[in-house]
Amino acid sequence: MGKIYISGEIPKIGYELLKEHEVEIYRGKELITEEELGEKIVDADALLCPLSTPVTRNVLEKAKNLKIIANFGAGFNNIDVSYAKENNIVVTNAPGVSTEATAELTMGIILAVTRRIPEGDQLCRTVGFNGWAPLFFLGRELTHKTLGIIGLGSIGQAVSKRAKAFGMQIIYTSPRRKSREIEEACDATYVSLDELLHQSDIVSIHAPYNASTHHLITLKQLENMKKNAFLVNVSRGAVVKESDLVAALQNNMIAGAALDVFEFEPSITEELKQMQNVVLTPHIGNATIEARNAMAELTAKNIIQVLNGEKPLTPVN
Repeated sequence: MGKIYISGEIPKIGYELLKEHEVEIYRGKELITEEELGEKIVDADALLCPLSTPVTRNVLEKAKNLKIIANFGAGFNNIDVSYAKENNIVVTNAPGVSTEATAELTMGIILAVTRRIPEGDQLCRTVGFNGWAPLFFLGRELTHKTLGIIGLGSIGQAVSKRAKAFGMQIIYTSPRRKSREIEEACDATYVSLDELLHQSDIVSIHAPYNASTHHLITLKQLENMKKNAFLVNVSRGAVVKESDLVAALQNNMIAGAALDVFEFEPSITEELKQMQNVVLTPHIGNATIEARNAMAELTAKNIIQVLNGEKPLTPVN
């Protein structure tokens, strides 16, 4: 039986799978501090942590028995993976299970920003409106528009298939061109990043976060977009340089933005909150009952595999 520390509450299915082990759960309302996390995993065999838990070198240096860090999320940039590897600590993530949920949210916030749905909701709840009028509250249709997808991985592919149902044209860019089979399935055309920014009516970011994608979108790239185009980000906040995005919006360089992630998350740049042409959601890309249950199951199974001396299902390192 192993000792498992869970640094944030997860769906019940995860606890049920781990019930044969000694499990301690952090139930605080605020995110766990680095100091407390270090104290709690001193003698733990496994750490199950949400994406919002920073697992730094300082924390890991205190762990004497740790065999696995099972990240509750597809990403893992919150973990010092290099240090974990040096010390034979397995790191796992939970990819794949959030694809459909994140793709659905992407289409939702695209519709929200192009059809001004949150703005209309707020109007109805406050001053109201005078009735239907030919020029009142105009938005933009998706039909016949070009969607540029940055990163045609599983989520990007799922978004492309949904966008086709709206009659959109799909172009994409990625470090490597996808196979003909994937391009045909998505009806997507490969272009360079510059071409994508120049041609797209909506630019949707689905790239993983790493050194090469940090500040992939800055003022230089935003200047290359159409003035009536929208930027959508459901990947990682720091892919976009947030101060440059604010400047582009303030200077009417693009028509608007829809963001589920933020560069300094959970903080959100104050100017973005004041803009009616910006839709903001609190990092809820995979926040569905179905996706989170699947994520809890996969994360728990990774721990069980490693504590049983077997290979994890979704190793990072």
